[in-house]
Amino acid sequence: MMFLPKVENFGDQMEERENRRPIPTEAPPLHPFVAPLSYLLGTWRGKGEGHYPTIPSFRYGEELRFSHSGKPVIAYTQKTWKLESGEPMHAESGFFRPKPDGTIEVVIAQSTGLVEVQNGTYNIDERSITLKSELVGNASKVEEISRAFALANGKLVYVLHMSTTTNPLQPHLKAILEKL
Repeated sequence: MMFLPKVENFGDQMEERENRRPIPTEAPPLHPFVAPLSYLLGTWRGKGEGHYPTIPSFRYGEELRFSHSGKPVIAYTQKTWKLESGEPMHAESGFFRPKPDGTIEVVIAQSTGLVEVQNGTYNIDERSITLKSELVGNASKVEEISRAFALANGKLVYVLHMSTTTNPLQPHLKAILEKL
Protein backbone atom coordinates (compact mmCIF):
# COMPACT_ATOMS: atom_id res chain seq x y z
CA MET A 1 0.00 0.00 0.00
CA MET A 2 1.30 3.44 -0.89
CA PHE A 3 1.25 6.08 1.86
CA LEU A 4 0.43 9.65 0.98
CA PRO A 5 1.84 12.61 2.89
CA LYS A 6 -0.46 14.67 5.07
CA VAL A 7 -2.08 17.33 2.98
CA GLU A 8 -3.53 19.75 5.52
CA ASN A 9 -1.04 22.53 4.78
CA PHE A 10 0.33 21.23 1.51
CA GLY A 11 -1.77 23.55 -0.66
CA ASP A 12 -0.78 26.61 1.38
CA GLN A 13 2.90 25.72 1.07
CA MET A 14 2.60 25.19 -2.68
CA GLU A 15 0.66 28.41 -3.18
CA GLU A 16 3.23 30.42 -1.23
CA ARG A 17 6.09 29.02 -3.35
CA GLU A 18 4.21 29.49 -6.62
CA ASN A 19 3.27 33.09 -5.85
CA ARG A 20 6.96 34.00 -5.75
CA ARG A 21 7.50 32.98 -9.36
CA PRO A 22 6.37 35.23 -12.20
CA ILE A 23 3.79 33.78 -14.57
CA PRO A 24 5.10 33.64 -18.15
CA THR A 25 3.22 36.07 -20.39
CA GLU A 26 5.07 35.53 -23.66
CA ALA A 27 5.42 32.42 -25.76
CA PRO A 28 8.78 30.72 -25.26
CA PRO A 29 11.28 30.68 -28.11
CA LEU A 30 10.52 28.11 -30.78
CA HIS A 31 12.62 24.96 -30.50
CA PRO A 32 14.64 24.33 -33.71
CA PHE A 33 13.01 20.89 -34.19
CA VAL A 34 9.55 22.54 -34.19
CA ALA A 35 10.49 25.41 -36.54
CA PRO A 36 9.85 23.48 -39.82
CA LEU A 37 6.26 22.88 -38.70
CA SER A 38 5.65 26.33 -37.20
CA TYR A 39 2.99 26.98 -39.86
CA LEU A 40 0.76 24.57 -37.88
CA LEU A 41 0.90 26.59 -34.66
CA GLY A 42 -2.36 28.26 -33.73
CA THR A 43 -6.04 27.40 -34.01
CA TRP A 44 -7.66 26.03 -37.16
CA ARG A 45 -11.39 25.67 -37.74
CA GLY A 46 -13.50 24.32 -40.57
CA LYS A 47 -15.71 21.53 -41.84
CA GLY A 48 -15.23 17.90 -42.65
CA GLU A 49 -17.03 14.81 -43.79
CA GLY A 50 -16.85 11.18 -42.85
CA HIS A 51 -17.67 7.90 -44.59
CA TYR A 52 -17.22 4.26 -43.70
CA PRO A 53 -19.00 1.08 -44.81
CA THR A 54 -20.45 0.42 -41.34
CA ILE A 55 -21.93 3.89 -40.64
CA PRO A 56 -24.01 6.54 -42.44
CA SER A 57 -22.02 9.37 -44.05
CA PHE A 58 -21.85 12.56 -41.98
CA ARG A 59 -20.59 16.17 -41.97
CA TYR A 60 -19.02 17.90 -38.99
CA GLY A 61 -17.40 21.07 -37.72
CA GLU A 62 -13.86 20.81 -36.39
CA GLU A 63 -11.26 22.77 -34.47
CA LEU A 64 -7.57 21.87 -34.20
CA ARG A 65 -5.08 23.61 -31.93
CA PHE A 66 -1.32 23.27 -32.20
CA SER A 67 0.89 24.88 -29.55
CA HIS A 68 4.44 24.65 -28.23
CA SER A 69 6.25 25.14 -24.94
CA GLY A 70 9.74 25.77 -26.25
CA LYS A 71 10.47 22.04 -26.13
CA PRO A 72 10.96 19.79 -29.22
CA VAL A 73 7.28 18.89 -29.30
CA ILE A 74 3.98 20.32 -30.58
CA ALA A 75 0.90 19.84 -28.40
CA TYR A 76 -2.25 18.97 -30.35
CA THR A 77 -5.96 19.06 -29.48
CA GLN A 78 -8.95 18.40 -31.68
CA LYS A 79 -12.70 18.58 -31.21
CA THR A 80 -15.60 18.03 -33.58
CA TRP A 81 -19.32 18.76 -33.48
CA LYS A 82 -22.45 18.10 -35.51
CA LEU A 83 -22.94 20.94 -37.98
CA GLU A 84 -26.72 20.95 -37.60
CA SER A 85 -26.93 21.10 -33.81
CA GLY A 86 -23.47 21.98 -32.48
CA GLU A 87 -23.59 18.80 -30.36
CA PRO A 88 -20.07 17.54 -29.49
CA MET A 89 -18.94 14.46 -31.41
CA HIS A 90 -15.29 13.50 -31.00
CA ALA A 91 -12.21 14.82 -29.24
CA GLU A 92 -8.56 13.83 -29.13
CA SER A 93 -5.25 15.21 -27.98
CA GLY A 94 -1.61 14.34 -28.27
CA PHE A 95 1.87 15.37 -29.23
CA PHE A 96 3.79 15.73 -32.49
CA ARG A 97 7.56 15.17 -32.11
CA PRO A 98 9.38 16.31 -35.27
CA LYS A 99 13.02 15.30 -35.78
CA PRO A 100 15.64 17.22 -37.81
CA ASP A 101 15.87 14.38 -40.37
CA GLY A 102 12.27 14.91 -41.54
CA THR A 103 10.74 12.10 -39.50
CA ILE A 104 8.01 12.63 -36.96
CA GLU A 105 6.50 10.66 -34.08
CA VAL A 106 2.91 11.30 -32.99
CA VAL A 107 0.98 10.04 -29.98
CA ILE A 108 -2.79 10.64 -29.86
CA ALA A 109 -5.43 9.67 -27.29
CA GLN A 110 -9.03 9.75 -28.48
CA SER A 111 -12.16 10.31 -26.40
CA THR A 112 -13.36 6.89 -27.57
CA GLY A 113 -10.60 5.18 -25.57
CA LEU A 114 -8.43 4.55 -28.62
CA VAL A 115 -4.72 5.42 -28.45
CA GLU A 116 -2.47 5.80 -31.50
CA VAL A 117 1.30 5.77 -31.84
CA GLN A 118 2.21 6.96 -35.34
CA ASN A 119 5.43 7.47 -37.25
CA GLY A 120 5.90 9.31 -40.48
CA THR A 121 7.62 12.08 -42.34
CA TYR A 122 7.19 15.77 -42.96
CA ASN A 123 8.16 17.71 -46.07
CA ILE A 124 9.23 21.31 -45.47
CA ASP A 125 8.84 22.40 -49.11
CA GLU A 126 5.39 20.85 -49.55
CA ARG A 127 4.31 21.72 -45.99
CA SER A 128 2.93 18.24 -45.54
CA ILE A 129 2.95 15.45 -42.96
CA THR A 130 2.26 11.76 -43.62
CA LEU A 131 1.65 9.39 -40.71
CA LYS A 132 1.01 5.66 -40.31
CA SER A 133 0.07 3.88 -37.10
CA GLU A 134 2.68 1.71 -35.45
CA LEU A 135 0.33 0.84 -32.62
CA VAL A 136 -3.40 1.21 -32.10
CA GLY A 137 -4.51 0.36 -28.58
CA ASN A 138 -8.24 0.08 -28.01
CA ALA A 139 -11.19 -2.00 -27.05
CA SER A 140 -12.82 -1.48 -30.45
CA LYS A 141 -12.14 -3.09 -33.80
CA VAL A 142 -9.78 -0.45 -35.22
CA GLU A 143 -6.52 -1.98 -36.48
CA GLU A 144 -4.76 0.79 -38.41
CA ILE A 145 -5.00 4.54 -38.93
CA SER A 146 -3.08 6.72 -41.35
CA ARG A 147 -3.23 10.50 -41.52
CA ALA A 148 -1.97 13.06 -44.00
CA PHE A 149 -1.91 16.84 -43.45
CA ALA A 150 -1.01 19.48 -46.04
CA LEU A 151 -1.13 23.25 -46.24
CA ALA A 152 -2.81 24.24 -49.52
CA ASN A 153 -3.65 27.84 -50.41
CA GLY A 154 -3.35 28.84 -46.77
CA LYS A 155 -5.79 26.13 -45.63
CA LEU A 156 -4.97 23.02 -43.63
CA VAL A 157 -6.31 19.93 -45.39
CA TYR A 158 -6.22 16.46 -43.90
CA VAL A 159 -7.40 12.96 -44.70
CA LEU A 160 -7.64 10.02 -42.34
CA HIS A 161 -7.78 6.38 -43.47
CA MET A 162 -8.81 3.56 -41.16
CA SER A 163 -8.97 -0.23 -41.16
CA THR A 164 -10.92 -2.44 -38.80
CA THR A 165 -11.13 -6.17 -38.20
CA THR A 166 -13.85 -6.31 -40.89
CA ASN A 167 -12.80 -3.56 -43.36
CA PRO A 168 -9.48 -2.85 -45.12
CA LEU A 169 -7.66 0.49 -44.91
CA GLN A 170 -9.80 3.09 -46.67
CA PRO A 171 -10.77 6.78 -46.49
CA HIS A 172 -12.77 7.68 -43.38
CA LEU A 173 -12.44 11.45 -42.71
CA LYS A 174 -11.40 14.55 -44.63
CA ALA A 175 -11.55 18.21 -43.67
CA ILE A 176 -10.49 21.67 -44.78
CA LEU A 177 -9.61 24.12 -42.00
CA GLU A 178 -8.77 27.82 -41.93
CA LYS A 179 -6.44 29.47 -39.44
CA LEU A 180 -8.17 31.77 -36.96
